Amino acid sequence: MRTSGKSLWCAWILALAPGALLAGPVNINTADAQTLAAELTGVGPALAAAIINDRQANGLFSSPEALMRVRGVGEHIIEINRGNILVSDAQPGR
Repeated sequence: MRTSGKSLWCAWILALAPGALLAGPVNINTADAQTLAAELTGVGPALAAAIINDRQANGLFSSPEALMRVRGVGEHIIEINRGNILVSDAQPGR
């Protein structure tokens, strides 16, 4: 039985959708590694640990883009998580 590329694409989107819908804003200056890995798409345990290590060594992040100082975090990760990255506890518009 052959599966079309479109079917695989739809299955992939449906598999990822619940995580994307449940992801919430996370303060990158206070969150622990487990929270970072759970809430930020493309950030697994190793990258989350690198973010924590960088934060401890170099201080707080001033903006979402400041995460790019961590090896392994590029523009793509920033863009797909832009709505979920906070650098303070105050959420915009509240």
